[in-house]
Amino acid sequence: MSSILGHSVPRREDPRLLTGQGSFVGNLIPPDAAHVVFVTATEPHARLTAVCTEAASAAPGVLGVFTAADVDPGVLVYPTPFPGMNEQMTRTILASDRLRYVGEPVAAVVADHPVQARDAADLVEVETELLTPLVDMEASLRGEVALFDDIDDHLVFRCATGQAPDFDRCEVVVRARTLNPRLAAAPLEPRVGFSAWEGPRLIHHTASQGSHNVKAALMRIYGLDPEEVLVVTPDVGGSFGAKYRCYPEESLLPWLARRLGRPCAWAETRTESMTGLGTGRGQIQDVTIGGNRDGRITAYQLDVIQDSGAYPLIAGFLPRMTMAMFTGTYDIAEAGFTGVSVPTSTTPNGAFRGAGRPEATAAIERAVDLMAAEIDMDPAEIRRRNFIPATAFPHEAPSGVCYDSGDYHRALDLALTAADYDRLRAEQATRRAAGDPRLLGIGLASYVEVTATTGAGDFASVELQPDGTVRAVTSSTPHGQGHETVWPMVVADTLGVHLHRVDAVGGHTDLTPRGQVTGGSRSAQIVGSMLVDASQRLIDRVIPVAAGLLEASSADVVHDPGAEPGTGRFHVAGTPAVSVAWNEVAAALGESVTVVSEYESGGQTFPFGTHVAVVEVDVETGGVELLRLVAVDDAGVVLHPLIFEGQIHGGLAGGVAHALLEEVRYDDNAIPLTTTLADYLAITAAELPSFELVRSETPTDRNLLGAKGVGEAGAVGSTAAVQNAVIDALAPFGIRHLDMPLTPERIWRAVRDHG
Repeated sequence: MSSILGHSVPRREDPRLLTGQGSFVGNLIPPDAAHVVFVTATEPHARLTAVCTEAASAAPGVLGVFTAADVDPGVLVYPTPFPGMNEQMTRTILASDRLRYVGEPVAAVVADHPVQARDAADLVEVETELLTPLVDMEASLRGEVALFDDIDDHLVFRCATGQAPDFDRCEVVVRARTLNPRLAAAPLEPRVGFSAWEGPRLIHHTASQGSHNVKAALMRIYGLDPEEVLVVTPDVGGSFGAKYRCYPEESLLPWLARRLGRPCAWAETRTESMTGLGTGRGQIQDVTIGGNRDGRITAYQLDVIQDSGAYPLIAGFLPRMTMAMFTGTYDIAEAGFTGVSVPTSTTPNGAFRGAGRPEATAAIERAVDLMAAEIDMDPAEIRRRNFIPATAFPHEAPSGVCYDSGDYHRALDLALTAADYDRLRAEQATRRAAGDPRLLGIGLASYVEVTATTGAGDFASVELQPDGTVRAVTSSTPHGQGHETVWPMVVADTLGVHLHRVDAVGGHTDLTPRGQVTGGSRSAQIVGSMLVDASQRLIDRVIPVAAGLLEASSADVVHDPGAEPGTGRFHVAGTPAVSVAWNEVAAALGESVTVVSEYESGGQTFPFGTHVAVVEVDVETGGVELLRLVAVDDAGVVLHPLIFEGQIHGGLAGGVAHALLEEVRYDDNAIPLTTTLADYLAITAAELPSFELVRSETPTDRNLLGAKGVGEAGAVGSTAAVQNAVIDALAPFGIRHLDMPLTPERIWRAVRDHG
């Protein structure tokens, strides 16, 4: 059979999205909707003494100004996002007694027009008593400033695994402290949503990564039953992990809509997004690596302090994700990890592309390069000597996770060959000998990451309609992944029907009784496998109908997917000359038949790869030019090469930005300094070369498609590769480490200090 999978069929989403015909939440706001603007804190830490709303309430077009005192107590408390984090660090949807970060919502102003609401918001006066801000993670760890009173523990989360290695047995020990900066997701579409009530039923539109996640939060806050809430997620203008749940501002919209008796809508500005939307990363990493002078790594310890921001959000949990992958691709006999999450008076920290895995890779890949420099060994060679061998899979890592499949040596060799590594090293030596002021740097990063970390709770069904068309319904909520294209490919391939005869729908909780977030690079392998399962069950369901048409026993009839796409038929085993097609079976049924998947995930999968970055560093200015980025990303079976490569391209761009440009910054008083895209240096195509991608496919046996996740892989490997390349360029100055982002100023100062 010639499969449609593995081919880059045209993306169905693109014509709509590229011609301005996308259906985004902001385009769907009803004409009679009232508009909400939130008054937010301007101090990072203060006691809230009064909120004066009289002038704002009297402003033109204003329908109401609401503070925490106005909101029903049962609605006011914002649910803790993850079990296991410090639930005593409670948050209210509107600040009630204390302000803990700049951008925290204090009051909601509702007006007929968004301009009226914004003008009135400027009239609200917030009176405070200033408290000491907390921006330093180590100061928070020591408990120097209390952001929460009367709680038993001032930390958000703790985790650990393994035993602290005995480094006294090592011939070589290298220690370093690295900083992984906070990043902004900065999606093209900021947060937006609107709520309306139809009798007792809540209808909520959201731009999120999971309709059912939002529904669950609203049910919990408002005490509603499942049938009393409909959540719709139309097209979403990017997320990268930041829109994985319903934020406090959006959570208040149903209360406002019910209070005012009309739909209420909210759309934030870019500055509000930069101070209110969850950021990502933000770790202090203490690494210790030890081994022998022959390059064998025998011991590794990673201790992490995670910045959680003002309230527990997903970042508080991320040390556990870093812990899962902390030894990376290496077979290390003794390894230990500790992680602790601390609060600071900054925007609550969330998830960003990779969510804990890029942090783990950055730590181990810097450590390996530091050890290579210490024993004067080529970075490629030390990696080769310490990889987990391809024959050792499945492999249980020191963290307890079980890697499914991998060939790390092959990925490294493919990358080195594509980069022409030996020639690059020779050119570097020549340029260094000549005193070239533009320093050549070559950086490697070999990585493994985990995908499909949550394997239950999704929904997928396949419906055969009387005209022979097929409808795939899933709980996935795409925001750039191409599900509208890939899901019909999976169904068409399994059934043997023409691709144009299959449609996919989702993002609507009335269509699906349950669902998970679309994130963590999980959808293709879990929801895709569910569609395979549902399609196979549909075949089994209709075989008796096909048998009737063939005047044969059901036990004798088989489904043949066809030698070419769209030629699937049913026939008696061994006699394919007499057969019936899907449209004949559908017509005989006379009504739609829907089959729901019962597939259960076979477990987490572990994509891997090697990236090679080549940079030039101008020693006189500190400027960095990324000349090449070679990427081998093995994520199992590739379902759609163009989408696969697009996901890698996006990840690579994010990883380069992480290494060279982007950082959410605060001053010493916790005042945000990157509140616009003029301050926060989001990367553009102008800073990037054409990426050089090398295909490698190592299937997994943990799902029906053999696929692993790829949405975050590019960001996991590229960050460390680029950082290592810049530091490699600076090696003649004796510079062993620099923290990200590797800005011209940081590099220039390091060269000056070491020159």
